[in-house]
Amino acid sequence: MSGFFAIEDIVRFVAARDQAHHLLKSAPNAHVTLVDIRGMKIQSQDSVESFRHVLNNPKFASRRLAIVVAQSLARLQIKRAAGERDARYFDSVEGAEAWLLAPDAAPAEAALESVGHA
Repeated sequence: MSGFFAIEDIVRFVAARDQAHHLLKSAPNAHVTLVDIRGMKIQSQDSVESFRHVLNNPKFASRRLAIVVAQSLARLQIKRAAGERDARYFDSVEGAEAWLLAPDAAPAEAALESVGHA
């Protein structure tokens, strides 16, 4: 995900996400999610709040949530938006994928993190 998201963009994103979820073969909430927002700009407060609602919808919650994020204010925004989720933050896709796919991965709050915790 990159750029700036207006509310209309988030509505389109949610519709695409919902379609993709219908194609999943796993049991509900058994999938893992990798979100790469290194190219995302600082968002409006309304957009951050909308993303918070998207991330905290239990119907679409994943078993593990890895977020690849750059060192910027956007990192603080996604941590606020995902505050109610057990998410882990990474500075590389490779690190995120390794954690997501590891059978014995530590819970996000217990894992050491190269990007750091909020």
